[in-house]
Amino acid sequence: MKLLRVGTAGAERPALLDAGGTLRDLSGVVGDVDGALLADDAALTRVREAAERGDLPALDRAGLRIGPPVGRVGKVVCIGLNYHDHAAETGAEPPAEPVIFLKAADTVVGPNDTVLVPRGSVKTDWEVELAVVIGRTARYLDTPEEALAHIAGYAVAHDVSERAFQIERGGTWDKGKNCETFNPLGPWLVTADEVPDPQALSLRLWVNGELRQDGSTARQIFPVAEVVRYVSQFMTLYPGDVINTGTPAGVALGQPDPKPFLRPGDVVELEIDGLGRQRQQLASA
Repeated sequence: MKLLRVGTAGAERPALLDAGGTLRDLSGVVGDVDGALLADDAALTRVREAAERGDLPALDRAGLRIGPPVGRVGKVVCIGLNYHDHAAETGAEPPAEPVIFLKAADTVVGPNDTVLVPRGSVKTDWEVELAVVIGRTARYLDTPEEALAHIAGYAVAHDVSERAFQIERGGTWDKGKNCETFNPLGPWLVTADEVPDPQALSLRLWVNGELRQDGSTARQIFPVAEVVRYVSQFMTLYPGDVINTGTPAGVALGQPDPKPFLRPGDVVELEIDGLGRQRQQLASA
């Protein structure tokens, strides 16, 4: 299933994209697409049955905002330097263990919402990423197979980063990762049953129409299942939590000088096979 949330920010309602590409209203079946729904097998069954009956009301997509596909995200866990080619372009050694950092849940916005360049920013950068959405509470998982069983689905994420804040201002990476609007998510949450192999997905990103990133999750240093298993050793993952699993090569940081960092007015588009496409225009904070 392709689950999503539509409407104005803070007042989104649940929806479903059917096999024919029609947007369907789910508000008569469930209250929201959130961790509570993803952890409730009976509620998900109701959604599937309603979709199969074909009697869900159609929604007019014209002018309809698409919000983040998961409401009330608890936390966003990010994995840094998780592609061999991205580590190489930044001059970093591939890490021996996954690099973990956090983004605040309030960085999450819709896939086509405006991204704000922070005040004083000179190095705002792009990163297309595969996002994992957790569906079952995960603690101390033992095997990759167990980890995969705790995944509700997958989505496109844009891990926007301010490199000067991240690298040159001291401390942890948090200052460069948690600026307002720095985690567009969606358009859809594609349930795990429709993604048989998360290590066979192509990721692409364009800036002002120019292809900048063109990679595959096959090039991840730590595959999705290992990422989820590993993270569960250090923190409890709850339904609705999101894990951004890293970005392939092609970010501005890895380009020759002068590096083409983002500026207000730029347009970024990104997509992952089967998971949909995002488009954001940048504006000054």
